[in-house]
Amino acid sequence: MTHVVCPGSFDPPTLGHLDVIGRAAGLFDRVTVAVLVNPDKKGLFPVDERMDLLRAVTGGWPNVDVDSFHGLLVDYCSGAGIGAIVKGLRAVSDFDYELQMAQMNHGLTGVDTMFLPTSPAYSFVSSSLVKQVAAYGGDVSHLLPDVVAAALAGKTGTGDHRAGRSA
Repeated sequence: MTHVVCPGSFDPPTLGHLDVIGRAAGLFDRVTVAVLVNPDKKGLFPVDERMDLLRAVTGGWPNVDVDSFHGLLVDYCSGAGIGAIVKGLRAVSDFDYELQMAQMNHGLTGVDTMFLPTSPAYSFVSSSLVKQVAAYGGDVSHLLPDVVAAALAGKTGTGDHRAGRSA
């Protein structure tokens, strides 16, 4: 059984994240979406809420589960019996950073990293950019699943008058 992890902060989960998670779910037997717990960073959404949102939007994939981790991702992988990491790449700049991480992770524990290019429709989407645009009242609903768009509207006070897209 091939078990992989899709790690990230997912603050909030976007359609770009779901693109990578869904494609991983089609390629591997089991996919764990792992939310990084970083006590030094204050996210817009608490970790538990991010996990709930991820469970809501990945529920259509029976081989996908959601968890959280702190510390080194490779330690989490070793403890959970996960053989590989799946990362989405939006641009060459992502590759430069992610390649260094992949080589470090492999050197530490032998865990490999698989890269999936993000679909062109989501190549510019990042959680940080979505939050920034939403904070200024911009419509980002077309970049988010419905439940996430509603949760983000509630956090930013922009109202829930926009319709997002379902997973």
